[in-house]
Amino acid sequence: MSTLADGYRALVVDLDGVVYRGPQPITPAVDALAALSSGGMKVAFATNNASRSPQEVADHLRSFGLDVQPEEVFTSSLAGAHHLSQRLSQGASVLPVGGDGVAIALRDNGFEVADSAQDNPEAVLQGYGPNVTAARLAEAAYAIENGAVWVATNTDRTLPTDRGVAPGNGTLVEAVSVATGVQPEVVGKPGPLMYTMAASALDVPAAKTLGVGDRLDTDIAGASAAGMDSLCVLSGVHGPADLAQAPRDQRPRFVCADAGGLREPYDEPVSDGDGYRVADGSAHLVAGAIRWSGTAPHDGVVALRAVLRVLWDALDDNRIDQGTAARLAAQYGKTKE
Repeated sequence: MSTLADGYRALVVDLDGVVYRGPQPITPAVDALAALSSGGMKVAFATNNASRSPQEVADHLRSFGLDVQPEEVFTSSLAGAHHLSQRLSQGASVLPVGGDGVAIALRDNGFEVADSAQDNPEAVLQGYGPNVTAARLAEAAYAIENGAVWVATNTDRTLPTDRGVAPGNGTLVEAVSVATGVQPEVVGKPGPLMYTMAASALDVPAAKTLGVGDRLDTDIAGASAAGMDSLCVLSGVHGPADLAQAPRDQRPRFVCADAGGLREPYDEPVSDGDGYRVADGSAHLVAGAIRWSGTAPHDGVVALRAVLRVLWDALDDNRIDQGTAARLAAQYGKTKE
């Protein structure tokens, strides 16, 4: 029996919320990715977290038992350095803001790494780093005020951690923007650059590459912008209510409890006129409520797939609003398919 992954030759996979959650691996995802990779599937990893180098990320993934090479890891720092290489001459001076991964990406792309705005850098590359200081943000502001090109690796406002939600790079970018009155060029997700870089490195066309992520506004939107199908997993940030009210460019083709679903048969909803059926059930919108018919569990991930199609159609036809869609979807996706 064919599985979800059988329709593709390559995967571009997000990390936090997909492969691991905080310090802990998401075991079904790790097992699936290991099996698919050993079976010939090409797999790359793409993350908006700019703080670590591809080598560090690969080492982390290998600690889970995944056979990952640094060349298969694409960070937003790497995307930022690549973008600047199209803008600046070889050896240009760039001020890094963020974790070690930012400076490493710049050096690997042939740039001179500036220490401060007094070095007159031609550009600033700002990415996330857990130890970024107000003084470093000030150096970025001074350089930008002096005319430096400003590139942000990403603008995620928050960063989930094992202790809670921390300020993300977007929060720090906004501080520099308020100080300078300038908006940066942004290269990470939801832009397509990391996805297109990964597909090019894997030598697989976008149409045969599946993006896998947990955030609609970054992972799913980025895959869509790159012309790829996408799988949203419910093991991370966004859940059924978020999916239900997603705009068109943030709606995944597939939804699974976790990335372990890549190795499983996928029941895709089919229209039955005024609703959608999937497996042994069907969903319809009746008098402002979801009516589920059939023997399949009414609150599981399989049911959620049909419910989402019903709600998206109703949203697009202005029959319900986003708040109603979120409320109606919230009870679904509670059980693994």
